[in-house]
Amino acid sequence: MFDSGVGGLTVLRTLIQRLPHEHTVYLGDTARVPYGTRSGEVVTRYALLSARHLASYGIKLLVVACNTVSAHSLHALADALPIPVVGVIEPGAQAAAARTRGGTIAVLGTPATVASGAYQAALQRLAPLASVVARACPLFVPLAEDGWTDGEVPRLVAEKYLLELRRIGVDTAVLGCTHYPLLARTIADVLGPRVAIVDSADATAEAVASLMASREMLRPPGAAPRHRTLCTDVPDRFRAVAERFLGRPVGMVELVDLQP
Repeated sequence: MFDSGVGGLTVLRTLIQRLPHEHTVYLGDTARVPYGTRSGEVVTRYALLSARHLASYGIKLLVVACNTVSAHSLHALADALPIPVVGVIEPGAQAAAARTRGGTIAVLGTPATVASGAYQAALQRLAPLASVVARACPLFVPLAEDGWTDGEVPRLVAEKYLLELRRIGVDTAVLGCTHYPLLARTIADVLGPRVAIVDSADATAEAVASLMASREMLRPPGAAPRHRTLCTDVPDRFRAVAERFLGRPVGMVELVDLQP
């Protein structure tokens, strides 16, 4: 599994809960974060570096735990690797399409993910009768990384982004950034109890579990798992944020250099 930084750790956390016997290796490309300000061509080049590095560990499946990469580079990664590649957009869109009651679906994401139109296109295909509205919420990312997930400040930020969505009556909101699950409670409070909150991390973990089961790729129950954590820069800061995202000690974070 890889991401441009720490956000994908919300997917890792859910995946470990869903598949507790599986080995994992997570790579955060902290030397190049954020990907959201880059062109699609550059994002794909960075993604291929991460994917090929992870392939050297003998992985059996790759999870692209980054919405920007999932929007721009999934096909290139699937073409480059001989193993299954799973992104976060399609599972999140499928879960939102299943939850909507025929009203309006809101996509909450970074500016790059919203501008890519990937979620909007997937939802229009999967739920053609639903209206789709997208809202960029860039300040949610630093709030999540700094641990400001509850209280007055995140509440005010959420109200700035989301009160208009509540006014127009959305019935489903998909968290289209892997940082946003840390703010899910605040987001839900602002949108109101009638809005279904869809966590793309949960949906991705379920998609991975289903795919692995269908291809008989699962390790046997009771097998002891190993979890490795890699990053490309500032491992001490990465470890501190990772422990907050995962809710457990991380141990050693290995510093790696991605070579073309």
